[in-house]
Amino acid sequence: MRRLACLIAVLVVAASPVLARAEARPERGIASMYAGRFVGHTTASGDVLDRSRMTAAHRRLPFGTKVKVTNKRNGRTVVVTVNDRGPHLRGRIIDLSPAAARQLGMTRMGLAPVEIRVAEER
Repeated sequence: MRRLACLIAVLVVAASPVLARAEARPERGIASMYAGRFVGHTTASGDVLDRSRMTAAHRRLPFGTKVKVTNKRNGRTVVVTVNDRGPHLRGRIIDLSPAAARQLGMTRMGLAPVEIRVAEER
Protein backbone atom coordinates (compact mmCIF):
# COMPACT_ATOMS: atom_id res chain seq x y z
CA MET A 1 0.00 0.00 0.00
CA ARG A 2 2.85 2.34 0.83
CA ARG A 3 4.45 1.69 -2.58
CA LEU A 4 1.19 2.53 -4.30
CA ALA A 5 0.95 5.84 -2.41
CA CYS A 6 4.55 6.69 -3.36
CA LEU A 7 3.90 5.81 -7.00
CA ILE A 8 0.80 7.99 -7.09
CA ALA A 9 2.71 10.89 -5.52
CA VAL A 10 5.48 10.57 -8.13
CA LEU A 11 2.96 10.48 -10.97
CA VAL A 12 1.16 13.56 -9.67
CA VAL A 13 4.42 15.52 -9.36
CA ALA A 14 5.53 14.38 -12.83
CA ALA A 15 2.19 15.26 -14.42
CA SER A 16 1.82 18.69 -12.78
CA PRO A 17 3.93 20.64 -15.33
CA VAL A 18 2.09 18.96 -18.20
CA LEU A 19 -1.30 19.82 -16.71
CA ALA A 20 -0.21 23.39 -15.97
CA ARG A 21 0.88 23.88 -19.60
CA ALA A 22 -2.40 22.41 -20.84
CA GLU A 23 -4.41 24.87 -18.75
CA ALA A 24 -2.18 27.78 -19.88
CA ARG A 25 -3.25 27.23 -23.49
CA PRO A 26 -6.40 29.07 -24.50
CA GLU A 27 -9.60 27.13 -25.01
CA ARG A 28 -11.88 28.22 -27.86
CA GLY A 29 -15.55 27.54 -28.31
CA ILE A 30 -19.02 28.86 -27.58
CA ALA A 31 -19.96 30.63 -24.35
CA SER A 32 -23.53 30.72 -23.16
CA MET A 33 -25.33 32.84 -20.61
CA TYR A 34 -27.16 31.22 -17.69
CA ALA A 35 -30.91 31.16 -18.22
CA GLY A 36 -32.74 33.56 -15.92
CA ARG A 37 -34.49 30.68 -14.16
CA PHE A 38 -31.19 29.65 -12.54
CA VAL A 39 -30.58 33.02 -10.84
CA GLY A 40 -30.96 32.57 -7.09
CA HIS A 41 -30.29 28.82 -7.25
CA THR A 42 -27.32 27.17 -5.57
CA THR A 43 -24.30 26.39 -7.77
CA ALA A 44 -22.12 23.27 -7.52
CA SER A 45 -19.71 25.15 -5.23
CA GLY A 46 -22.49 26.11 -2.82
CA ASP A 47 -22.66 29.76 -3.91
CA VAL A 48 -25.98 31.25 -4.95
CA LEU A 49 -26.07 32.36 -8.60
CA ASP A 50 -26.21 36.15 -8.48
CA ARG A 51 -26.90 37.95 -11.75
CA SER A 52 -24.60 40.85 -10.76
CA ARG A 53 -21.46 38.81 -9.94
CA MET A 54 -18.76 37.88 -12.47
CA THR A 55 -19.01 34.10 -12.21
CA ALA A 56 -19.04 31.13 -14.54
CA ALA A 57 -19.48 27.38 -14.89
CA HIS A 58 -16.70 25.24 -16.36
CA ARG A 59 -16.53 21.47 -16.62
CA ARG A 60 -13.12 20.86 -15.06
CA LEU A 61 -11.40 23.99 -13.71
CA PRO A 62 -11.28 24.13 -9.91
CA PHE A 63 -13.75 26.34 -8.08
CA GLY A 64 -12.20 29.75 -7.42
CA THR A 65 -10.16 29.77 -10.64
CA LYS A 66 -10.09 33.16 -12.37
CA VAL A 67 -10.68 32.90 -16.11
CA LYS A 68 -10.19 35.61 -18.73
CA VAL A 69 -12.96 35.35 -21.34
CA THR A 70 -12.68 37.20 -24.67
CA ASN A 71 -15.61 37.60 -27.06
CA LYS A 72 -14.10 36.86 -30.49
CA ARG A 73 -16.81 38.91 -32.28
CA ASN A 74 -16.15 42.24 -30.57
CA GLY A 75 -12.88 41.84 -28.61
CA ARG A 76 -14.46 42.58 -25.23
CA THR A 77 -12.90 40.81 -22.25
CA VAL A 78 -14.02 39.95 -18.74
CA VAL A 79 -12.48 38.02 -15.84
CA VAL A 80 -14.83 35.60 -14.10
CA THR A 81 -14.52 33.21 -11.17
CA VAL A 82 -15.48 29.57 -11.67
CA ASN A 83 -18.10 28.57 -9.08
CA ASP A 84 -20.21 26.02 -10.93
CA ARG A 85 -20.03 22.98 -13.21
CA GLY A 86 -21.18 23.03 -16.81
CA PRO A 87 -22.13 23.86 -19.43
CA HIS A 88 -24.12 20.73 -19.98
CA LEU A 89 -24.80 21.28 -23.67
CA ARG A 90 -22.47 19.88 -26.29
CA GLY A 91 -20.24 22.40 -28.04
CA ARG A 92 -20.24 24.96 -25.24
CA ILE A 93 -17.17 25.57 -23.11
CA ILE A 94 -18.35 28.02 -20.44
CA ASP A 95 -21.61 29.34 -18.95
CA LEU A 96 -21.49 32.97 -17.86
CA SER A 97 -23.49 34.91 -15.29
CA PRO A 98 -25.77 37.61 -16.74
CA ALA A 99 -23.35 40.37 -15.60
CA ALA A 100 -20.39 38.74 -17.35
CA ALA A 101 -22.42 38.10 -20.50
CA ARG A 102 -23.59 41.73 -20.51
CA GLN A 103 -20.02 43.00 -20.22
CA LEU A 104 -19.05 40.81 -23.19
CA GLY A 105 -21.97 42.17 -25.22
CA MET A 106 -23.63 38.79 -25.69
CA THR A 107 -26.96 39.18 -23.88
CA ARG A 108 -29.06 39.61 -27.02
CA MET A 109 -28.35 36.14 -28.39
CA GLY A 110 -27.05 34.56 -25.19
CA LEU A 111 -24.21 32.86 -27.10
CA ALA A 112 -20.85 34.02 -28.43
CA PRO A 113 -17.62 32.55 -29.79
CA VAL A 114 -15.00 33.03 -27.08
CA GLU A 115 -11.46 32.29 -26.08
CA ILE A 116 -10.85 31.50 -22.43
CA ARG A 117 -7.58 31.42 -20.58
CA VAL A 118 -6.82 30.81 -16.90
CA ALA A 119 -5.93 34.20 -15.41
CA GLU A 120 -4.86 32.85 -12.00
CA GLU A 121 -5.78 29.86 -9.92
CA ARG A 122 -7.65 30.31 -6.67
